[in-house]
Amino acid sequence: MNPIANAPDTRPDTTDLEAFWMPYTNNRAFKTRADLAARLVTRAEGMYYTTASGDRVMDAMATLWCVNAGHCRPRIVEAIRAQAGELDFASNFSLGHPLAFRAAAKIAELAPAGLKHVFFTNSGSEAVDTALKIALAYHRLKGEGGRSRFIGREKGYHGVNLAGVAVGGVPANRKVFGNLIAVDHLRHTQDLSLNRHARGEPARGAEMADELERIVALHDASNIAALIVEPVSGAGGVLVPPLGYLRRLREICDKHGILLIFDEVITGFGRLGTPFAAQFFGVTPDLITFAKGVTNATVPMGGVLVSERVYQAFMQGSGPAVEMFHGYTYSGHPLASAASIATLETYAEEGLFEHARAMAVPFERGIHSLADLPNVIDTRNLGLIGAVELAPREGAPGARALEVHNRAWARGVFVRAIGDNIAACPPLMVNAAQVEEIFAVVGQAIRETA
Repeated sequence: MNPIANAPDTRPDTTDLEAFWMPYTNNRAFKTRADLAARLVTRAEGMYYTTASGDRVMDAMATLWCVNAGHCRPRIVEAIRAQAGELDFASNFSLGHPLAFRAAAKIAELAPAGLKHVFFTNSGSEAVDTALKIALAYHRLKGEGGRSRFIGREKGYHGVNLAGVAVGGVPANRKVFGNLIAVDHLRHTQDLSLNRHARGEPARGAEMADELERIVALHDASNIAALIVEPVSGAGGVLVPPLGYLRRLREICDKHGILLIFDEVITGFGRLGTPFAAQFFGVTPDLITFAKGVTNATVPMGGVLVSERVYQAFMQGSGPAVEMFHGYTYSGHPLASAASIATLETYAEEGLFEHARAMAVPFERGIHSLADLPNVIDTRNLGLIGAVELAPREGAPGARALEVHNRAWARGVFVRAIGDNIAACPPLMVNAAQVEEIFAVVGQAIRETA
């Protein structure tokens, strides 16, 4: 029996489309495409979407690097449903509700040693801006208010709020909005002359971290508040750091009194087989931003994990009033808190972090099986995240990858085109047969794309 035969018709009439200005989308092209119904998803379960045209598509991207436990998981769905009928909203501005405290405690239990305090936001973008504000305020409390400059990294993505765009290193994002705060950038870590087709952490390139010393010398450490990096750069094309690179950044930050922020909006909650990438790499930052997988993307939530040292600076040095004049109406929202608790319980009960570690083996094998296909210039991976980089077409950068993406979707697999890269980042519940299918479909799509 067709499982969607009795479902209501959710295909929109063309008159329904104009009101919604879609984010990060070519609206004019999307709303007029002939296969629009095949691009509108109407339901999801486990590893799969169902489209308005009735097709089933495997979600090999955890949609936007976020549906780590798979879609519509019963425990999470029921927790949200029950919470909506019990306490729909309560503020956390000098009021509070128990679930926010419970959710924060569960997140802190998973965090690296020493990062046991959680400031809730509603997204990764807000988490980044919050972390940057915490860094500025921390230095002011320590009597070093001149530390106001941030260091980001080329190809880094830190959300779309103004501060996050500024520290980010994606040119299209920065072109209009990226010059409003004092920022410098490290070079990115991708060097195909050194590390083409690296399996896991590239063996060479840790010395790239030493560029931070040059930037510190240029601006003087007394003017630098924090360095922010993604442990694995996601939206910049899935760039895996060279072996020892992050540890060297930590050493340089310690030397100069600079806070180190890991943006783990993508890598947090099991992507590398550990709760956070910091634990995978054995490098502990001062602040960790998170979002996405904290609620399995069911209800918007983000946050910042804060080290004891930074937290106590606020608790002991800010006077008797509010310690930090910052927060959001929906910080620690009851529905988001309930979703987070249920999500973390799902990860634990199903052993999804451990399963991700096991599936990293066939995932690595599958992505590197594409290395010799036409136009493939690099394959790279770590845990359950990876990318295939394609040679750009003359005068049409990104076009080849977009065609591969479209062909894979037509064959029932959703991967993401990022410039000239095809990224894969499946839910942690993926099995070996599904991993094999993902890369078989992507491989066929690459072969058919000139």
